[in-house]
Amino acid sequence: MPETGPAADPLAWLSSLEGVPSGFTAARDGVDAMLRDRGMRRTTPEQTAESLLRGAHASAVLEGSGADLDAVRNGTADEIAQAALRVSAELLSLVPVLARSPLQAFARLHVLAATGVVDDDRLGRPLSEVAAERMGTLATTLLATAAPAMLVAAVSHAELAVVEPFASHNGIIARAVERLVLVARGVDPASLVVPEAGHLALRREYESNLRGYRDGGQAGMHAWLLYAGEAFARGAEASPLRD
Repeated sequence: MPETGPAADPLAWLSSLEGVPSGFTAARDGVDAMLRDRGMRRTTPEQTAESLLRGAHASAVLEGSGADLDAVRNGTADEIAQAALRVSAELLSLVPVLARSPLQAFARLHVLAATGVVDDDRLGRPLSEVAAERMGTLATTLLATAAPAMLVAAVSHAELAVVEPFASHNGIIARAVERLVLVARGVDPASLVVPEAGHLALRREYESNLRGYRDGGQAGMHAWLLYAGEAFARGAEASPLRD
C-alpha cells in the first residue's frame, strides 16, 4: 500500500480515492441519525442480542448455510449457522482484544467457529506463511491507522475474506471482524447495525466486489470501498432499532 513516509498512515491513501469519503460519510450519517433518533429511548441488551443474531444468520447464509432466521433463533440450524452463532455469542468480548492484539482476536474467532469441525492443531493457525504474513500486515495496520472507521472495517473484512488464512469459516471470521471494528472504533458501540445483512441484501455485488478486491489491484480496492458504503447503509436499515 502506498505511503508517503515512515510514519504515514497505511490506509490514508484510500481516503483520497474518488467517491470514497463521500460514500462513507453518507453511510456514517445514516447510522448516526438512526442512533440519534433512538437516543431519547434507552437501547437494550436484547436489541444488541437481536442484532447479533440477525448478523449470525446473514453471515451463515453468505457462507453457504440453508438455515432460515427462525431456525437460527431456536437453535435448530445447520453447522455453518451454529458456527456463526458461536462467534456472535462471544464477539463483543473481543473488542478489547482487537484493540491490543488483532492476531489474537482473529485466532479466537476461528477457534469459536471451527471447534469440532477441524482438527485441534489447525484451530486459530494460519494455513501458510503467506497467510500469516498478510494477517500480520493487517494486524499492524489496525494498530497504526487513524483512517475513518468504516474504511478500516471494510479493508479488514476484505483482507480476511480474500486471503482465507484459516482452514475453514473464513467468511464468517471476516464479517465478524468488520463488525468488531465498527464497535471498537465508535461507529456503533452497542452493535445495533447489522452489516452482515447489508452484504446479504447485496449478495451479488458483495461477491463480485470481493473478487475485484482480490484480483483487480487498486481499481478493485476502490470498487470494494464504494460498495462497502452502500452495504453499511443497508446494514443500518436491518437494525432492530428499525422495527
